[in-house]
Amino acid sequence: MIVFPAIDLIAGKVVRLERGDRAHMKVYSEDPVAQAHAFLEQGATWVHVVDLSAALEEDDDARHANSEAIRAICQIEGLSVDVGGGVRSLARIDELAGYGARRIALGTVLVTEPGFAEVAARGFGNLLVADVAAHDGQVKINGWRDGIERSVEDVVGQLTELGFKHLVFTDIARDGMQTGIDVEAYRRVAACAGFPVVASGGISTLDDIRACAAAGPDVIEGCITGRALYEGNFTLAEALAAASEGDGDAAGAIADADNKEAAC
Repeated sequence: MIVFPAIDLIAGKVVRLERGDRAHMKVYSEDPVAQAHAFLEQGATWVHVVDLSAALEEDDDARHANSEAIRAICQIEGLSVDVGGGVRSLARIDELAGYGARRIALGTVLVTEPGFAEVAARGFGNLLVADVAAHDGQVKINGWRDGIERSVEDVVGQLTELGFKHLVFTDIARDGMQTGIDVEAYRRVAACAGFPVVASGGISTLDDIRACAAAGPDVIEGCITGRALYEGNFTLAEALAAASEGDGDAAGAIADADNKEAAC
């Protein structure tokens, strides 16, 4: 299972928000490139970078600072970058691909502009990731500020039909709160999608990472962890070791896949 240490960016600084709330922000580093290098030195092969300034539609200076940081992180040899946040045009996808991003996440436009999402999926294929966030089973967009009165199952089912093959699912209620994870929620989303998901939101202990790994590669492809690393709950090396401990419950994953139609 892939462990994605998170680098969330606002105005070129590494931050974490509680439940996506800009008013509850903590700055962890003024140098995101140095932070990415530190993760690489600790064994990371991937990092998850989020342009929160773009997602929250902040000013041009903040967004430019983030873009420069993303560009520099993408140039770090030996580190693959999964990047998202406010990606709402083909031009931005092209720009991030030009930086060297290995995966590019689309969020809001997936539901506000399904025609665009379909064109993007057809043109960029496996480079793209569907980024779905929900609170109490209802999908949120625009930096998690707005609801759309659509369920996770509804949105994920549509994205699968559009051709997306990678999915990050964020449990907003748990994000940045270190409250633990809901593995069953990821099982349901993976069963609906028909492919494994990346788990995001709530990881606070090594047992959470072990639980993700134990769900099996047909359920959870990877997990994103941020605040728990920055607060010293565990080291990245410990997280990587925990991720490799279990082979997962293959039988359970197969059963979930068989129940896809019911789940959706």
